[in-house]
Amino acid sequence: MFSVLGAGVAGLCAATMLAERGARVEVIDPAPDPQGASWYAGGMLAPFCEGESAPLCVVENGRRAVDWWAARVPGVVRRGTLVVAPPRDRAELHRFARATRGHAPADPGSLEPDLAGRFAEGFHYADEAHMDPRAALAALRARLAAMGVALRLGTDAEPRGQVIDCRGLAARDALPELRAVRGEMLLVEAPEVTLTRTVRLLHPRFPCYVVPRAGGRFLIGATMVESDDPGPISARATMELLSAAYALHPAFAEARVIETGAGLRPAYPDNIPRIVERNGRIHLNGLYRHGFLLAPALAEDLAATLYQETRHAS
Repeated sequence: MFSVLGAGVAGLCAATMLAERGARVEVIDPAPDPQGASWYAGGMLAPFCEGESAPLCVVENGRRAVDWWAARVPGVVRRGTLVVAPPRDRAELHRFARATRGHAPADPGSLEPDLAGRFAEGFHYADEAHMDPRAALAALRARLAAMGVALRLGTDAEPRGQVIDCRGLAARDALPELRAVRGEMLLVEAPEVTLTRTVRLLHPRFPCYVVPRAGGRFLIGATMVESDDPGPISARATMELLSAAYALHPAFAEARVIETGAGLRPAYPDNIPRIVERNGRIHLNGLYRHGFLLAPALAEDLAATLYQETRHAS
């Protein structure tokens, strides 16, 4: 028996991999509708772009994410990532390309007609993808329930059997080395803008990404703040994100702001997630800004080990 603590992306991925191997699993979360850091994620499955600042292990493990999600939830859009920069920042665009792989030169207007004439060049990361993370987590919960996994949400039920702790920052009582990294986002409705893939705008002051959602909506994000403050998004972040979106396409000036939000991501000092065993509990934590990208790989590694050790008892 496995009790998974936490119904964010880490916990649901871990529960999925264990259940798929035939284990008895329950998921426990004190929130009736969990809305932690996973709730504010961009939903980008972009391992190659992340390689601009992340180590090779993030890129390699992240490459497993697109197929993992596509096999289990609907709505994974495989149209890659387009990276662009204003003409004056051409050098930054080429620096980004040199620091990453998995891309090819692209005419932004050919890939996204709404950007025609606005950017002279770009790079297309064709093997990347995106999805709506909230819809993906809801689909994963439904899939787990159909597999017979008990979802004990809104309760502090006593865990049973082997505990898999995926509580994020709430696990700092056992993992004091974790720190919070604040991320802020905007959800806007911009019916005059049509984009079919994630677009990253490289900007010297406020780079951002814009991720399409259904119904003419877009998630705009990029902020990374070393802070434990769980409060609302700051005015400065709001203005910078909107300014960056406007630099991408002026029609964003007429967008309606549907939602703003900020989430605290758990991170180890080196920003690399890991599986740690302490005091009889197994912790899957420290996903930093790579929750949806790296949770599947960590969950696969966890299940591959635990199933072999406990398969006769499950």
